[in-house]
Amino acid sequence: MFRRTLSVLAAAVALATTGAVGQASAADDASVTRVPGPRVLDVMSFNIHHAQGSDDALDLERIASVVRRSGADVVGLQEVDNHYSARSEWADQPAELAAMLGYHVVFGANIDNAPPATGGHRVQYGTAILSRYPITASDNTWLYKTPGQEQRGLLHATVDVRGKKVEFYNTHLSASSQTDRLQQTAQVVDLIGTKKPGILVGDFNALPTAPESQPLQKAYTDAWATSLHGRGDGATYPAEAPTERIDVIYTTRGVTPLVTRVVGAEPAASDHLPLLSKVLVTS
Repeated sequence: MFRRTLSVLAAAVALATTGAVGQASAADDASVTRVPGPRVLDVMSFNIHHAQGSDDALDLERIASVVRRSGADVVGLQEVDNHYSARSEWADQPAELAAMLGYHVVFGANIDNAPPATGGHRVQYGTAILSRYPITASDNTWLYKTPGQEQRGLLHATVDVRGKKVEFYNTHLSASSQTDRLQQTAQVVDLIGTKKPGILVGDFNALPTAPESQPLQKAYTDAWATSLHGRGDGATYPAEAPTERIDVIYTTRGVTPLVTRVVGAEPAASDHLPLLSKVLVTS
């Protein structure tokens, strides 16, 4: 397994050195020659629990550190607060994380309430996408929900990876209603389709073998199940002793997962561990 992993990574590096594939920081992106060919991206899914760790400490810098140390290029974050409440000190978490990392960011508000006082910020909670590369377009679509359930959404960003457009999607499905999840996964497939090169990450609140996961499993490639990966079974929740593989990275046609791993370096940062996949975008 280890030798096969090295072979795959060596092939990716060889492409990079010939100019077909390469990485660049957001600051350097404009100066890099835009050449045709595939791109290698490190993509992450991370439920950050509004930066409250399993040790009950609120620490947004710790979340940024996990992302920074992982080397992730594009990150889908779930459970993100934006001036939401005292639990996260009324912070604009997407903007603060982007500033800490020097990344581009878009935010999708799935809870969006009026300011508590005239002239104040809207009270928002949802998902975010952080990207080392420029984000040229974005939108957030609310997903199906039954009365009394929390609103969920599908956040979409078009990322310009040195001239190649990559569609990146991030979601967080219903935690307490399988009925909602069954509708939501079918809706996600309808929204994303299968033709454009894209990556879907999220906290799906269901195992890949669950009935509600089958529309995704049939339409897309499950990175953990199909790529080389480290030890373990891909479980990410709960962080301190994970048993549930509910955080998943999917890819569409034209995007191939190479190596996928659970990032366990800082298990106290959230109640979920991040999932990271190195993917090859060829279309």
